[in-house]
Amino acid sequence: MSDTSVTAADADQPKEFLGHPRGLFVLFFAEMWERFSYYGMRALLILYLTKHFLFSDERAYVLYGAYTALVYITPVIGGYIADRWLGPRKAVLFGAVLLTFGHFMMGFEGEGGNNPVFLAFFYMALSFIIVGTGFLKANISNIVGALYARDDSRRDPAFTIFYMGINLGAALGAIIAGYLGETYGWRYGFGAAGVGMLLGLIVFAWGKPALLGRAEPPNPAALKEKVAGVSREWLIYACGLIAVVICWILIQNQHLVGGLLGGAGLLLIAYIGYVSVWKLNKVDRERIFAAMFMIFLSILFWALFEQAGSSLNIFTDRQVDRSIFGWEVPASVFQSLNAIYIVALAPVFAGLWTWLAKRGKEPSAPAKFGFGLIQLGAGFLVLVAGAMAAGGNPTPVIFIFLIYLLHTMGELCLSPVGLSTMTKMALPHMVGLIMGTWFFASATGNFVAGLIAQATGGGHNVGADRVVEVYSNVGWTAVGVGLAVLLIAPFVKKFMHLDTLGDVTPAPIRAMKKELPVDREP
Repeated sequence: MSDTSVTAADADQPKEFLGHPRGLFVLFFAEMWERFSYYGMRALLILYLTKHFLFSDERAYVLYGAYTALVYITPVIGGYIADRWLGPRKAVLFGAVLLTFGHFMMGFEGEGGNNPVFLAFFYMALSFIIVGTGFLKANISNIVGALYARDDSRRDPAFTIFYMGINLGAALGAIIAGYLGETYGWRYGFGAAGVGMLLGLIVFAWGKPALLGRAEPPNPAALKEKVAGVSREWLIYACGLIAVVICWILIQNQHLVGGLLGGAGLLLIAYIGYVSVWKLNKVDRERIFAAMFMIFLSILFWALFEQAGSSLNIFTDRQVDRSIFGWEVPASVFQSLNAIYIVALAPVFAGLWTWLAKRGKEPSAPAKFGFGLIQLGAGFLVLVAGAMAAGGNPTPVIFIFLIYLLHTMGELCLSPVGLSTMTKMALPHMVGLIMGTWFFASATGNFVAGLIAQATGGGHNVGADRVVEVYSNVGWTAVGVGLAVLLIAPFVKKFMHLDTLGDVTPAPIRAMKKELPVDREP
């Protein structure tokens, strides 16, 4: 009898690979191909705008900032829709379909210059990518979190493994799409990105059984209900296509994006504040406040970090000696350095956090954010030193390798830790909203990044002096903020209430046991 029960219990256990649920590796490869497409296109975008469509630097920076901001703001809506109706799996699948359309549309470059027909087609391609990312990005991270209990010690390493998949795809995308685009023609680079996205869609659809049913709609019956004669599920898909048209309008009127970010940000903060104060008990409320503090820090981080695809990409193209062993490396290929470093260093950081945790010395999440900002600022200061030492000559390429190395180390202290912390701090019914807010912060940071890029100046005849001045200012600012965060990290850690994360009893049951109100302590 005991043997039979053991066998049945074993059969009910999810199958694992390398100590993790197999679903983690389905998500790893699906996201790897999605990031291949996104970062392959991103590596080329600012160069495509200035060299193919002949945009001025300033106009290209504004468009780039507006596009990347919209890419990160749409997950707020996509996360909410998945939480409320669609479920993460269906949301990711729909997003992948839209992304595949968008990336293949980018392959039709048409005539150069400011031809309005081809520009309109280009803007539509960007719009499909924006909305597709909104449905996919936050929700695929949520599925990773759903595979683990909130107090599972494998949770942070799992997100680091997942983050490696992201960056393996990003590295391959920048190298392959970047090289093809700059060497043989833009259509080949963007076409390669489209193929990558199609592969991501296939992997995700094939791997559905490995997700253990943890990413399905919260109420399948609600999706089948008729609204104006159409099922709610198909109505959501129709609204997604309407959103593509809205983004098509916004991407052509970039000034509207700043107002949208400001207004939506205030509403989002107000809503989360209302829920935290009036709907949550003291412990859950303080956890949300701790999460919001780190979200605000991430805005500064991404505003500086995202110079990589805009001003730093242009600087590399025009002001850096890119000759390596006699080969002049295309500027877009250097966009792969960040991802390559992450693939190499992510296991080191994951092992370091585990090693420190076993000895009770692991830095808290807020402290890791502080270290991340310090290294981000140091990267800018190193490039400034290299440019100044060059004395007006092209900056040696070694300093491009160094700035990406320091920025990557900073990113590994902040981004995978932030992803894990957001899913850890949020209540089950708020995970999509909090993850969406995390990406909203990235959206704000990307828009601010466009403004910072504008401040560096532009034009083929502009030297490195203005870039050096701006990079010096932002570098010292990041270092100063990072040091301040280290000082207050212990206070933020108290708000996280890490000692009670293992209490996953549903709120109504917990309230009945304690004879307290469900939503809020008296």
